[in-house]
Amino acid sequence: MERKQTLSKQIKRHSKLPVKKEQEYDGNFESIISTGSTLVDLAISGKRIRGGGIPGGILLEVFGPSQSGKSVFLSELAGEVERKGGEDQFHDPEARLDQEFSAIFGMHIKAENYHQPNTVTELFGNVRKWEPKAKKGIIHGIFADSLAALSTDMEMEEEDGDKMGGRRAKEFSEQLRKTCRIIKQKNYIMACSNQLRMKMNTTKYEEKYTTPGGEAVKFYASIRLKFSTPEKLDDTIKVAGKEIKKIIGIKTMVEAVKTVDEPYRKAPLYIIYGYGIDDIRANLQYIKDYTSNTVYQVGDIVLDKSMEESIAMVEEQDLVLELKNEVIDLWEAIEAKFKTERKPKMR
Repeated sequence: MERKQTLSKQIKRHSKLPVKKEQEYDGNFESIISTGSTLVDLAISGKRIRGGGIPGGILLEVFGPSQSGKSVFLSELAGEVERKGGEDQFHDPEARLDQEFSAIFGMHIKAENYHQPNTVTELFGNVRKWEPKAKKGIIHGIFADSLAALSTDMEMEEEDGDKMGGRRAKEFSEQLRKTCRIIKQKNYIMACSNQLRMKMNTTKYEEKYTTPGGEAVKFYASIRLKFSTPEKLDDTIKVAGKEIKKIIGIKTMVEAVKTVDEPYRKAPLYIIYGYGIDDIRANLQYIKDYTSNTVYQVGDIVLDKSMEESIAMVEEQDLVLELKNEVIDLWEAIEAKFKTERKPKMR
């Protein structure tokens, strides 16, 4: 089927929203790293650069409840760094990185770049000493999973340890002051996962959860992504006439509570076990949800009412990049509707 019609016209027909004409996203921006999710990329920096993504030279914190996809998200990001020619340094204080699991995402950590730090000081000391062997001018990635598992020298060496927990917060603050300028100067992306802790004695107006490690990470992080409690995704098959269900993945909402663009945007993230972030699934659902389409389709190409069949057709017909561009156009068209014309501010 002829597919020469521009994506902008396709979006206008489906959504009746104005679309600004821009160069199509080709997945080849050297100044940013994609998260593997078109919608999360847009939530992070879609207003600043077409297609969005994570710029180099920043600290990123990913936090949320258990089993919400934080480790998969970091692994996808590490794989993308490698695909763009960068190197990865992985810190695993939880000591549970599985090489076979990480290979799913294209992440291949060299032995000398893999560490199991016990303390905050050890983690950031390794970061400051690291000199990637790859050529300069590209983005390298530093990953820590997770900050909540880090201890302090006092806790490791003294029998009573750090009973009040204040020393760890101080060490995060001290180490980040020493390290953040280096992250910027060397164009690293340092992405760290963190857990949630329930705060005690809060009022009904206060936030009931916080991240461990004090306030330093919140202050120094340029991007903070909050993952919601995941929703289970299941699939059903028939065996001997009986239906059998299996959980095949999760869907979680990602909120950019702090970012290099406009904050508080949310984006759905689909993760399929054994596969990773399912960008095609999210993009198909987004177009169907925000246009007049009654079935899944890409431009004029009608796919199917079934999500699984539609995903297969997108892959078979090599429509992945076209689908991505259509989502970016639609997202920009929706954002344009929120723009209000104001006179220049008097200064």
